[in-house]
Amino acid sequence: MLVLGRKGSGEEDVGKDAGDESCKQRELQKVREDFISNLSRISQLTGFSDPIYAEAYVKMHGSDILLDVLLVNQTPNTLQNLCLDFATLGDLKLVERPAVYTIAPHGFRSIKATIKVSSTETGVIFGSILWEGPALTECCVILNDIHIDIMDYIKPAYCSETQFRSMWTEFEWVNRRPSRLPETSTNMSCLTPEGAMSGDCDFLSANMHARSLFGEDALANLSIEKTEAGIIGHVHIRSKTQGIALSLGDRITMSQRDGKPSL
Repeated sequence: MLVLGRKGSGEEDVGKDAGDESCKQRELQKVREDFISNLSRISQLTGFSDPIYAEAYVKMHGSDILLDVLLVNQTPNTLQNLCLDFATLGDLKLVERPAVYTIAPHGFRSIKATIKVSSTETGVIFGSILWEGPALTECCVILNDIHIDIMDYIKPAYCSETQFRSMWTEFEWVNRRPSRLPETSTNMSCLTPEGAMSGDCDFLSANMHARSLFGEDALANLSIEKTEAGIIGHVHIRSKTQGIALSLGDRITMSQRDGKPSL
């Protein structure tokens, strides 16, 4: 009797199991990265020794900033008429004022707030927590500032050399900052062809371009030189609006101070 069977079925099962395991590993890695990213978006607003502990999860959603604030009553008293009062600097606008709450002893409350963003100018969110203390006295805790990262609103963009030169001439806001390293974290695309930057040379010049979610263009020219003292140079930023030019310059300066590559 001749028995026919599928050839290599065991090998296929092993390959399928290996593929499933690899897929699971990728999913676990993505969950781990998302968890770390979420942790980096949490800002501590008050100290652990304050009557109220507060922290905020800051999430960017289009042109909105969503704040999910956790308040913890660390006292044995009921906190009445509690109000979380936010204010802003820059082109930020609070959509609605949070309501008044009551928090039980050692209880907690989650409060959500939405802030509109209208440009890529560096913004700051600050505020305080107010509540009614003993004998109707007003108690207050000042919150730590929340600084908005404009990199969440800037994406790489591309244009021709002619368009770059035209915008470079047109844009009136200029920001010049010293630079020691090629920039890597301001979400700008490099327009200079790789072939033009290859070869053995002590000098490098490159053009870069980015655009914000609000349609604001930002251009940059990086010029660095390798000398006996190290790498020195400057980056020139040009834009049509002041906010994005200043914010990108501040970002580069911060990155240089931290010793990390920046554009």
